[in-house]
Amino acid sequence: MQPLLLALDLLGTFVFALSGATAGVKHRLDLFGVLGLSFAAGNAGGIARDLLIGAVPPAAISDWRYLAVSLLAGIITFWRHSIIERLRSPVLLFDAAGLALFAVAGTQKALTFGLNPVMAVLLGMLTGIGGGMTRDVLLAEIPTVLRADLYAVAALAGAAVVVIGDALRLPAAAVTISGAVLCFAIRFMAIRSGWQLPIAGEAERPATPARAPKDRRDDGASP
Repeated sequence: MQPLLLALDLLGTFVFALSGATAGVKHRLDLFGVLGLSFAAGNAGGIARDLLIGAVPPAAISDWRYLAVSLLAGIITFWRHSIIERLRSPVLLFDAAGLALFAVAGTQKALTFGLNPVMAVLLGMLTGIGGGMTRDVLLAEIPTVLRADLYAVAALAGAAVVVIGDALRLPAAAVTISGAVLCFAIRFMAIRSGWQLPIAGEAERPATPARAPKDRRDDGASP
């Protein structure tokens, strides 16, 4: 599993870094800002995961390849942004791919370090949402996980597939790929179809706006 986990981690880092760099270009950041945002978006989730399970120093700091793929994604996006923009909603698509890859990789790494299944699922979700949250916070936006359609739920679903497959002793590679595909599919369909959880205040919102009372005072009458 080590080569597969490393490949998933680096690929997830790259696509999350692409989403961070693309968001940075849209906000008209300079080169340093785009590269910094690409590194933060690509590695925040993995750093949080490694610190929580005691895998220190985190791979994003101890392994030069994480920095390399993050900077590569940032440079490609900064100098060839028109190519990235040809995709429909590129930030959302890269974010969905990074979410799926990090959710399953984080879950597998948590299981490798001996965490129980429930905590492995939660840690996989945290790994998946960490990069997007950091990107949005640095851009002074409400994190996608708090307002978007089926974001953390998709990560939980992918992580759960990995845990269930591990409990059933199914082939790890097939289970990991299946979990990533499920997570990406749920997130992609949520983006396309507008699937979302209930939003605070919607249940109490009136069907039609109340009309303001008319002023019925007669001309010349005292108030």
